[in-house]
Amino acid sequence: MVARYFSLGCVFVLCGVVSAYGQTNTFDTPSTALSAGQQSQIARQYVTERLAFWQQRLKLDDWRISVVSARRSELKPNTLGAIRWDKTKKSAVIWVLDPSEYQTPFRATLDDMELTIVHELVHLELTSLPRSEASRSNEEHAVNGIAEALLGLYRERQ
Repeated sequence: MVARYFSLGCVFVLCGVVSAYGQTNTFDTPSTALSAGQQSQIARQYVTERLAFWQQRLKLDDWRISVVSARRSELKPNTLGAIRWDKTKKSAVIWVLDPSEYQTPFRATLDDMELTIVHELVHLELTSLPRSEASRSNEEHAVNGIAEALLGLYRERQ
């Protein structure tokens, strides 16, 4: 069997969402109190934790998935993330926009990074479906809705 690699650059709307964590934790520290290096370190930790949570929640435990921070110039235009996977090896890499590239408060940046992870994991869930350039726009629309619904439901319960 020939290994196939897929790469997607994803477009979705940045939305304001409520923190999935309690009021007092490191992730809710005001961005003005953190250096760029501290924000990057906190974001890396946050993304790692949220990937593990959503990977388990979406039953993708048998996949080896990593997250990489990316500059805007490394992503397709008008995207905030991307995913590339090897279905045969059950491995994937998710690119998430680096926190230094956001122009939003740090909490909103973290929330958007989590949305990016969920969005890309939903793409991974859909790997068994046929895909073409013609269906790409429809898939993006569906993935946006599913990712936002999943996060919304999860955060309502917090």
